[in-house]
Amino acid sequence: MELFTQLISVSLHISEKQVNNTLSLLKEGATIPFISRYRKEVTGGLDEIQIGNIKEQYDKFCELSKRKETILKTIEEKGQLTEELKKRIDETWDSTVLEDIYLPYKPKRKTRAEVARQKGLEPLALIVLLQNEQDLLSKATKFLTGEVENVEEALKGARDIIAEQINEDERARNHVRNVFNRQAVITAKVVKGKEEEAAKYRDYFDFSEPLKRCTSHRLLAIRRAETEGLLKVSITPNDEECIERVERLFIRSTNECGKQVSEAVQDAYKRLLKPS
Repeated sequence: MELFTQLISVSLHISEKQVNNTLSLLKEGATIPFISRYRKEVTGGLDEIQIGNIKEQYDKFCELSKRKETILKTIEEKGQLTEELKKRIDETWDSTVLEDIYLPYKPKRKTRAEVARQKGLEPLALIVLLQNEQDLLSKATKFLTGEVENVEEALKGARDIIAEQINEDERARNHVRNVFNRQAVITAKVVKGKEEEAAKYRDYFDFSEPLKRCTSHRLLAIRRAETEGLLKVSITPNDEECIERVERLFIRSTNECGKQVSEAVQDAYKRLLKPS
């Protein structure tokens, strides 16, 4: 609990004493409205939204701790858990970063990339990704089988495999996240007919702000109101810059292979990176 208190204090810019006292009251069964109205001397005058943020952060870290245990067990069972990897997971308290670390080790569903691999197209994907082949169309004909009827189908499968690799690349995910953080705009509007119920979130009834300026406590409040069905929230990124940043990581040629990688980057961004 001491670690969680420190993490919450830093995240919400609230003293550790206030966090500790608030968590103690919540564990005793006190409700958020009760604590806000009648225990101001204990919490240092925290309001409902701040107390709600503390609870939400504490619950998040508890869930994250359980998630770490599951991830470590899964990777260990696969025989892929190194000391360095374990250290990275142990030291991470950001759920997004944790899932990025876990992504390459995660048991695969039957994705488009997995279907393509089962059709024997992984070697073609590697040829495309290396971008050295000058006659890609001829090379692709060697991968035509009963399951792969034409060159376009073979190249599509190769792109699906590359798109999944791009999505699992931590550099690509970090680039996209950095652009989101710097340039994305968060917008919130009250759900029609919920004005009275959402009164405590009145500051966000018609809210728009660059995401990088949105403080953690405001973001938590907005997200909680969205979860409660009181606000409609959207985050608008700069798609063009995100794609350009990822292309710089993977495109090394202007030949046909480079064009195929460019298509894979755009697909990876729109279908996999952006939604995550």
